[in-house]
Amino acid sequence: MTTKPKVGFFSFTSCEGCQLVVLSMADKLLDLVGAVEVVNFREASSYKGQDYDIAIVEGAVSTVHEIQELIEIRKQAKILIAFGACAHIGGVNCMKNFDNQYEIKRAVYGDKASNFDSILAQPLDAVVKVDYYSRGCPPNRDGEELLEIVTSLLQGKKPYIPNYPVCVQCKMKGNVCVFHKESPITCLGPVTRAGCMAPCPSFGNACIGCRGLVDDPNLNAHQQTLTEAGLSTEDILKFYRFLNGMMEVGK
Repeated sequence: MTTKPKVGFFSFTSCEGCQLVVLSMADKLLDLVGAVEVVNFREASSYKGQDYDIAIVEGAVSTVHEIQELIEIRKQAKILIAFGACAHIGGVNCMKNFDNQYEIKRAVYGDKASNFDSILAQPLDAVVKVDYYSRGCPPNRDGEELLEIVTSLLQGKKPYIPNYPVCVQCKMKGNVCVFHKESPITCLGPVTRAGCMAPCPSFGNACIGCRGLVDDPNLNAHQQTLTEAGLSTEDILKFYRFLNGMMEVGK
């Protein structure tokens, strides 16, 4: 009898919404559980196994303790998957990196601030090697991308992850570009990696870049478009920094 690969889910600085996405997968979750043995998943079980082949990790790293824990997870896991925007690109956690860290700690922890080992927030791959990314906030299409990654790995195949802009999927769905509507809004779709099927622009909202940037994005052209749409340099930086602040330090 073939032994099932063991999978552990782990969470760092996050809302843990990514793990809730997994629990909402319904019948798809049953297919996944049937193919692997889940040995660590705090949202679903109190059991904490330390013997796992695949680590699925959500959340950014924002404390010294989390760095140490992530390094240990990486040592154990044969494959490490960054799950969700915080794990992939640092996400909303990185917004704090652009403010005075002492003032932030004092505002949150008061006179106990010195007791906490808080550091600048960063994605997983700033600390360890990440093998695959399941992107988004929350991860897209009810966890289908994670299922695609895990299923492909079990079959010995390379997972297919789009590397073209969200704009392509907007056009495929017949959406009117949000920049060109009667009441235009600004959008990160031209530089954000597709794979979500463009739900935000489809409902008249801006793409906020939760899947991170495509490879070699044309940032100059996009920033020119944002400027023409009336955004100041400060506004543009805030727009990018909402989820993609780490791009300013080489991400």
